Formats: sequence, structure tokens, C-alpha cells
Amino acid sequence: MSSQPQATPTASAGWKSILKRAWPSIRVLLSIALLWKATSGIDWQSLLSSEIQMQPIWFLAALGCMALAFMFGGYRWALFMQSVGFPKRPLSYIGLYFAGGLINQGLPSTLGGDSYRAIAATHLSHAGGYTHIKELDSELHHPINLEHSAPKLRLSFAMVLVDRLVGLAGNNLLGGIGLVFGGATLAAWGPSLGYLVIAIMVFAAIVTALALAWGSTQLLLKKLLERLQMPNAILGIRFAFSWPNNIAQGICGIGIHFLTILTLLCCLKAYGVNAPIQSLMIGLPALSLLLMLPISISGWGLREATLSSVLALWGVNPSLTVLASISYGAISVISVLPGAYFLFKRK
Repeated sequence: MSSQPQATPTASAGWKSILKRAWPSIRVLLSIALLWKATSGIDWQSLLSSEIQMQPIWFLAALGCMALAFMFGGYRWALFMQSVGFPKRPLSYIGLYFAGGLINQGLPSTLGGDSYRAIAATHLSHAGGYTHIKELDSELHHPINLEHSAPKLRLSFAMVLVDRLVGLAGNNLLGGIGLVFGGATLAAWGPSLGYLVIAIMVFAAIVTALALAWGSTQLLLKKLLERLQMPNAILGIRFAFSWPNNIAQGICGIGIHFLTILTLLCCLKAYGVNAPIQSLMIGLPALSLLLMLPISISGWGLREATLSSVLALWGVNPSLTVLASISYGAISVISVLPGAYFLFKRK
């Protein structure tokens, strides 16, 4: 019997392993390439000779907006965690949210920021410390198989997913609103696309709320969650998607993403640029969807290239957009630096 067919899966697994190890380096190179592409068209001499009147106070305002976005996002996640029985320590969850954000900014780590906060939260005590430190360290430094992990850990990951879904809904709704008011600059069908996006999100919210209110679907969902050994997850799902909680969650999601838009607006104003708010309400939500693709490190390069192209449609100088976008990225890093305290606190 030939051994050739048996070698193929091994070779395939070998290539996957090599690609997995090399992918972080590939993302760094892609970020550098995209950033170089975005900045290569800047005429620095002309830009400096134009005597830009920088106003640093706007950078402070941008930092405040971004910090508030992370605080409100962390508090929302804290409410989800507390609703399913985790310790009532909102400040600790906000701290973990900042720590996760810091990891997502490109810190060398074996896992992403969302995974870090999900794992760390399962060991959070009612006093604000951590329990089973050795087990926590093992989970943070080894791959997690959720199918064979403890129900508490699966529950924590489920609430992180719920938090992300609510955030995605807020992002899409804000983008739809931006298209309604400013989509005509993109194309004649821009406003219609905005109404369509809003209609899809509202329809999804209504269907989900009805499903959670209907006895048959409730029973099916409960059986599924019981089979996964995390029946308490239904409490978090209801808190996020049932009527009328979904209205409050939608407003909260829009508000948090609007704070990030104000952050970019302040960065542009720091360079003397008055960009229409609707252009940012289109550009940043679209960028957030692009950033779901793991092709750059925390959006560096991709953010500058995308925003400079979008805002140019409103007559914004691409060079100034790139400068403002780089400042936005720097402020994002600075705003999550408090998360370093919670990373070192565990150690």
C-alpha cells in the first residue's frame, strides 16, 4: 500500500503550522507597507510651508473621548458579566477591558485582548483579586479548546461575544445614519444604502426580540444552553437582545462608537481641518468592519489608507487626514495604557 496519501495531511498540517507562526510577522509587514503607501504621497515640504496652526488642546479632547469610549464599553461588558452570575466588580471588568484593548494594540501575546479578558474574568474574585493563579497562567499561555473547557469559561466567552455583537450593531446603525445624511457624496444610492442598513439592523433586532419572547424558541435556546452547560447565558442574552433592553443597548452602542468618531474629529481639528461629521460617521464604521479582517496590527496602515481615500470625497486634504489618523492611532494606544496596571497586577 502506498504511503503517499498519508503524507498529504502531514504536509498540509506543516504548512498551516508555518503560516500560523509567520502570520504575526506578515501582519506587521502589511501594516508597514500600508502605512508607507498612505504617507508616500505626502509632500512634507509643502505641508510644513503651509504653516499649519496646530491646536494641542484638541488632542486632549480626543484623548478624553477615547478614554470615555473604553470606560463605557467596559461598563457595558461588566453588566453582561454580572447578569449571568459573575462577581459584581464593575471597576475590575473595566480594567480588564482596558487590558484587552492594550493587548489588541499589538502587544506580543499568544492570545487576543478579547480572549484575555474572557479568561481573566473567570478567575476574578468578589474582592477584586484573582483565584487559582496557576490555572489562570496556564489558560493564558496555552491554546483553549472551548469544547472541553469548563462551563464557566465558556460562559465568559459567550458574554464577550454578546458584547461584541451589541457593539457591531451600534457600529452598523451609526454607519447607516451617516449614509442617510452624507451618502449622496459617495453615490446617488448612498442614502438608500443607509436606509437599507438601518432597516436590516432593526429587522434583526425585532426578530431576535420576538424569538426571545416566544415560548417555543425560548425552550429551544434553553435546551441548547443547558447542553453546553451554561444555562445562565440566557440571562445575558435577554439583557442584551430582549425588548425593551435592545433599544437601550442600541443607543449605548451608537453612543460608544460616536465617541470614537469625536476622537477622530478632534484629531482633525488639531490640524485645523473641519471635516463634516457625516463623513466620519461613514468612514469609521466602514473601517471598523474592515478591521475585522486580521491583515494589519491594530489597523495601522489600513486606517490611514482608508480614511484618506474616504475623506478626500469631502475635500479633506489626504495628507492632513493621514496625520490625523496617525494621531488617532497614537491616542488609542495612550488611552489604553491604564490596562498595563491590570496586566502587571495579575503578576
